Amino acid sequence: MSRAQLALRVSDLEASITFYSKLFGTEPAKRREGYANFALTEPPLKLVLIEGEPGQETRLDHLGVEVGSTEQVTAATGRLKGAGLATFEENDTSCCYAVQDKVWVHGPGREPWEVYVVKADAGTLGKSALADGGPAPAGSACDCG
Repeated sequence: MSRAQLALRVSDLEASITFYSKLFGTEPAKRREGYANFALTEPPLKLVLIEGEPGQETRLDHLGVEVGSTEQVTAATGRLKGAGLATFEENDTSCCYAVQDKVWVHGPGREPWEVYVVKADAGTLGKSALADGGPAPAGSACDCG
């Protein structure tokens, strides 16, 4: 299993959930305080909604590729490093209400991309171990990208 991920920071989580439920014809796969995600098979997409500041326009939080195993994350890490991209790896990190292994890279416009596997559910939104200036933009989900 592999699918693209689009994480959006939204000012009205409930209105966004209603809209995307209608757009995709399904309810969120996971809902938590300030957070929801849609795990779609058609199109293959993980849409993540993260509650932001009231009144702010929706903005991109981060992009990703969800894969099915830690081995696939490790393979992606090797491929990305081999292509000369700067990477940042996180293992057993709690982010977006899930325990994940992941690798981060930046696109040419500084857009953060993660290749990740969800290993287990987590009870909190979580925080990445990234320091300021790492792959995640300031204020992004979990500061994890």
